[in-house]
Amino acid sequence: MTTTLELRGILPAMLTPFTEDGSAIDTTALAALTNRLVDAGVGGLIPGGSTGEFAALSHDERRLLHETVVEAAAGRVPVIAQTGALTAGEAVALSRHAEQVGAAGVMVVPPFYDGLSFRELKAYFTAVAESIDIPVMIYHIPGVTGQQLTPDEIGELASIPGVASIKDSGGDAGALTAVQERYGDRLQVCNGWDILTYFGLSYGLKASVWGAANIFPELAVELFETISVKGDLDAARSLWSRLVPVVNWLDEESYTARVKAATRLLGVQVGPVRSPFQEPTDEALAEVRPLLAELGLPVEGLASVG
Repeated sequence: MTTTLELRGILPAMLTPFTEDGSAIDTTALAALTNRLVDAGVGGLIPGGSTGEFAALSHDERRLLHETVVEAAAGRVPVIAQTGALTAGEAVALSRHAEQVGAAGVMVVPPFYDGLSFRELKAYFTAVAESIDIPVMIYHIPGVTGQQLTPDEIGELASIPGVASIKDSGGDAGALTAVQERYGDRLQVCNGWDILTYFGLSYGLKASVWGAANIFPELAVELFETISVKGDLDAARSLWSRLVPVVNWLDEESYTARVKAATRLLGVQVGPVRSPFQEPTDEALAEVRPLLAELGLPVEGLASVG
């Protein structure tokens, strides 16, 4: 069993491109998105997470998604497939498939309907970890799952053989640092809350999972390298201040739909969102177009700045 997961850099929480009618995954566009992100220099890929609309996918579609990304990545970066489900049996089956097709690890969200006791939650992660020989990343996103874990509870989950990392989307900088300080020697801590990206990297975290990196992967990689490679926090703060307006716009309403829409504005084929998500209004798109242009990005129908 591989019990460590040494990730480094920006790991985009990937969008899932659909055909124009939304009826199927567009595997050609998905492979192209994979190549776009890898070519930009990202440190890994996370398909099938929240930004990837996994809750709107059938299990067959989730398997196809993971197969396509792993094949397109072709070993250039690690692929960490999100395999969490409503039951342990489903999560185990998806995790075994991800391992079989070549994923480097799995990211596992807790069941997100029935509230679980911590004992039940630990049994869920144990069942997944024991079923595969690749490492498990805990997906901590309490705003969606209702499972608010304390740092010490996260540390207890880290004692499960095979659990190697956590994507913390709790949005609590204090809890993030507490987990790193107490358990960072045996659990790789990755920030997964967009507005804490600069904080997490400057604090010393080696990797960050970031949905907005679908939109501006080169700038996301530049932010990482400026902080974590060059150690130039002044330059990084300047870049971060330019990215924040887009990050804030994404969080105003329907994050996934806005990431997808902003990515489409740059000419990247990702298709629509699936219902019940709705596309951003024309007014919302009018707000983000100049923000993207200010970043020097090639916004369709609008000249970029710089």
